[in-house]
Amino acid sequence: MSPHLSEETRARAVELLGLYPHPRSALIPICHLAQEQDGWLTPEAMAEIAELVGLSPAEVLGTASFYDMLHTEPVGRYLVSVCTNIACMLRGAYELLGHAEEHLGVRSGGTTADGVFTLEEAECLADCGRAPVCQVNHRFFGDLTESSFDSLVDDLRSGRLDDVVPPHGTLVRVRRRGGLRVDDETVAVERARTAKAMAERAAQSGGAS
Repeated sequence: MSPHLSEETRARAVELLGLYPHPRSALIPICHLAQEQDGWLTPEAMAEIAELVGLSPAEVLGTASFYDMLHTEPVGRYLVSVCTNIACMLRGAYELLGHAEEHLGVRSGGTTADGVFTLEEAECLADCGRAPVCQVNHRFFGDLTESSFDSLVDDLRSGRLDDVVPPHGTLVRVRRRGGLRVDDETVAVERARTAKAMAERAAQSGGAS
């Protein structure tokens, strides 16, 4: 199977694997990397991720499909999530969602024909003080009216917000270069110690039963 992940994405995935005692523990972070590359988790990406973390593609799909932030079907360049929880509802969220559907020409859950926008209804987005709110690729926009929503869509479509809202899949633009640094020998020692402790606990548990 030819690799689907780019050299950069795969290198970052390998770095993530080194942060965990078990490869499968890096599954979700690596899924986010693949989604950043493609905008969603393609079957090819999930197969490669499965190989990296030692799982089956079905197990990767089963995990990815559980989380709202991971998408196993294509979505638009901009994922527009309109909150309809109670604070937003009381300030016209359902009316805003209806207007969004009309303005974009798609129902909630749909993607525009040009592939630019996917619209969805969201549970609480935790920005109640600026209700009604929406997220666009996990960036918040609050105190929305029908008019300001239309302006937001126009700004996104024209690229005027490219410095604020990256394409779907990109959680952060800044790559961490600092933080904790541990040498390989220390990591190996700690992993061996953990494995030994787990084996001892398992033996004790088996003896107790």
